[in-house]
Amino acid sequence: MENNEKLDESIYNDLPEMLKTLTEPFTDREKDIVLLSCIGVLSSSLPKVSGHYGRDEVYANIYFLLLAPAASGKGAMMYSRILIEKIHDKIKNESLERIEKFKQSQKNKKNKEFLDIPPLEVKILPANTSSTGMLLLMDSSKHGVLILESEADTMGNMLKNDWSSYSDILRKTFQHEPVSLTRKSDSLFVETNEPKLSIVMSGTPEQVKPLIKTKENGLFSRFLIYSFNEVSEFKNVFQQDSINFKSSFEEASNLVFDLYNRLIASEEKVEFRFTEAQQNELTSEFQSIHEIIVEHHDNGFISNLKRHGLILFRMAMVFTVIRNINNLNSPLVCSDTDFKLCLNITKNLLKHGLSVFYSFDENFLPKQDEDLLSCLKDTFQRKDIIKVGTEKFAIPIRTIDDKLKQWIKQKVIKKISHGKYSKAF
Repeated sequence: MENNEKLDESIYNDLPEMLKTLTEPFTDREKDIVLLSCIGVLSSSLPKVSGHYGRDEVYANIYFLLLAPAASGKGAMMYSRILIEKIHDKIKNESLERIEKFKQSQKNKKNKEFLDIPPLEVKILPANTSSTGMLLLMDSSKHGVLILESEADTMGNMLKNDWSSYSDILRKTFQHEPVSLTRKSDSLFVETNEPKLSIVMSGTPEQVKPLIKTKENGLFSRFLIYSFNEVSEFKNVFQQDSINFKSSFEEASNLVFDLYNRLIASEEKVEFRFTEAQQNELTSEFQSIHEIIVEHHDNGFISNLKRHGLILFRMAMVFTVIRNINNLNSPLVCSDTDFKLCLNITKNLLKHGLSVFYSFDENFLPKQDEDLLSCLKDTFQRKDIIKVGTEKFAIPIRTIDDKLKQWIKQKVIKKISHGKYSKAF
């Protein structure tokens, strides 16, 4: 099942001015990519803005995943990084100054105590950070962090031995649930009570496999997904465009930087709300989609639908703040224009998510296969998998041999020699 539907061109006419300016120079897929990646980056730029969705207080943070083949124009996503670089540099540099001042203050002390050294703070978090490092930086960076990565396998390669903890952190952080982690080797205990994380990531389906191993564990349903299979044409790299893309983003970054500082300095939070009519429309629309899924599709996709209701709410929070960037009163009520825009985008991307959901059956492993594979070393022999498969999972030997053949086709494992295999990731 495949869906390459682009976003409705009509939405670009009604975008908040900043987003309209940033997307206007782009065409075709790149226009959609720039819009969605900017939404993801901006979702990490709104400290002290929150709303109530159901019984929970939630912030704007969104997980966005762009799935496309190589040479398809995914690189346009990285323009969005410019929007938050000034914020990142300010937070990081001020943090490094505090750390250096502390170290200098300890120079003349006989009993140096570095236990209270100020923690490093950042806004942009490297994708190849370990689960422990990620939790430490989320805990120290009180207003949230952003993972922005154009090659999903950067994170995937790091997850080889750390996937379980990392996946658990990403799932809980999506809902701002408390997260803790213990490391026995050095008696480290890390805990953050209200984590805030945004993710903007792109990659091919192969690159994403190590991150989202199965559609059943809940991480997949937390991502807003945009996917397509087209390869972009070869562009004339010597053509001088009349509009400098980067300068538009740099101008917008100044506005975002000012907005961020004003929100940080504010003593009060900004409360975001839907009108009662918007609440009713969201409920009605999603109930109708729910019925369609139950009747015509795999019921496992219902968790995606439910979480996309929250994603819509968060996206509308971003749109509303950016549209009212110079007049942020509380409560901040979503306009019908922004509600319709976000509903349109969310419904479109639900179709993309459903397409990718079905592709898991072809390109990703079912949970039992994942569990079986996780019990094996990076390099293993046929006798090893037969022992684990028959004793722990009660899988017949013939079925195990079939799995080995299928895993090779799916490039999950590589055959090194007769009866000997290695994991591909």
